Amino acid sequence: MLTNQRASFLMTWIVLAGLGIGIFAGFLASVRPAYLGLVAIAIPLVFYFFTRFEQAVIGLLIVRSALDPFSDQQIPAAFAIGINILTLLYVVATLLVGRPVRTDRFWWLFAGWVALQGLWVILIPLGGQWHHTGVWRDGVREWVRLFSWLMVYLLVMQLKDRVHPQKIISALFFALVIPLTAALMQTILPVSLLPAILRGTQDPILGEISRINGTLGLSNTFVTFLLLFIGLTYWKLSQSQQRWPWLVLLGLLCFFYVSTKALFGLMILGIFILVLIAPRLSMINLIGGALLFGIVIALFASTEFGQQRLSSLAQTPLFNSDMDISRAILLAQGDYNSFNWRLSQWSYLLKAWEQSPIFGYGLATSRHLTIYKNYAHNDYLMALAESGVIGLLVFLAFLGTQVTHFIKLLQRTSRNIAQQKLCWVLLAMLLSIMVGMITENIWTHTTFFFYWWTLFAITAWDWNQPKLLDNSVAE
Repeated sequence: MLTNQRASFLMTWIVLAGLGIGIFAGFLASVRPAYLGLVAIAIPLVFYFFTRFEQAVIGLLIVRSALDPFSDQQIPAAFAIGINILTLLYVVATLLVGRPVRTDRFWWLFAGWVALQGLWVILIPLGGQWHHTGVWRDGVREWVRLFSWLMVYLLVMQLKDRVHPQKIISALFFALVIPLTAALMQTILPVSLLPAILRGTQDPILGEISRINGTLGLSNTFVTFLLLFIGLTYWKLSQSQQRWPWLVLLGLLCFFYVSTKALFGLMILGIFILVLIAPRLSMINLIGGALLFGIVIALFASTEFGQQRLSSLAQTPLFNSDMDISRAILLAQGDYNSFNWRLSQWSYLLKAWEQSPIFGYGLATSRHLTIYKNYAHNDYLMALAESGVIGLLVFLAFLGTQVTHFIKLLQRTSRNIAQQKLCWVLLAMLLSIMVGMITENIWTHTTFFFYWWTLFAITAWDWNQPKLLDNSVAE
């Protein structure tokens, strides 16, 4: 009886929603007919989402890596908002029919952290130092981006006990197809033959592509994306009986990783390899890790652009004892040395932070605090300037909680070697990313974190359920 009442209530809700959509569609048709076309596309997609939920979610996970070239058309932003709406609709529908919504303890902590970030959005208009609404809109947009990560986590959690984690991970490799195809085109084709949306960063002297970005917008963003899949490929390699396909893929990923010519990528790769081999540290593993890292360094240094990047380190205070920080900051105005530029950017951020040390200036305001009008290129200084000492401590606590989460999982997952190895790969990834945050805007790498929270959600599941094991993809 109760089930029939719930079904009747759900049907009533769907009918009312349909009427609302019809009225809204009529309004859009009168305002701008193109919007009506978007609604016409969205309705069957929503229907497919609810009738083929598992396939739809996995499809959404795969397609995200191909969207960044359409940022000017706001496609990634629309995708994030769509994910938020679909997830909330699914949660409401699930509750209406009396089924449980899957969450875990970390999701609630994550939700609390995202809610707390909203306080720094409110701080922007209350601060009084911003005289135009564009800064506040940036803050709202940043909060929506963080909220979409939370919704991705929640959406993936609804696949628990329905799809085996290894099947989800195997499906994620299809997300490589379009980015790697674009990267290959950027590598072998001249700029004139590339579509405008696929043109990588051009060398200012040679006028040719010296750094590739696949479909990830920027080379540095592509680096973290590649590092994530290098880790997953290594994990697959350790689990698979047929290793040669994974060895080929690993070599291909490393080739594109080097082709980005991102100097910070070498640093985080070295840390990733070091942490990865630490549990089984032996002479063979040490030599293998050093050999892999040495090959990457050699390939990087074999190009003119790579040599210029490495030689530029000699003109920084870190490797030149005759140069102090103040001189490096002065030279940053015209020597095109990215490290010295970072020192200058950080000095401006610290001076701005001194004027509002406790709570900072508000979410996504760091770009407006220096003369360069650019990102902080240090996620910790970004947190300090935007949210003050309080916000920095909250940010560090959030990162530390993730580390603790993986350490606990390593202790709990001893019965499943594949699950335990994945936890270690992700822990190595997290530690390397945390170091990379010192010199890069990794927190802005939306695509990386889209897949990061997908993997984070499934690591704590029970991988030993017989029903799911029978349905999982054979290794």
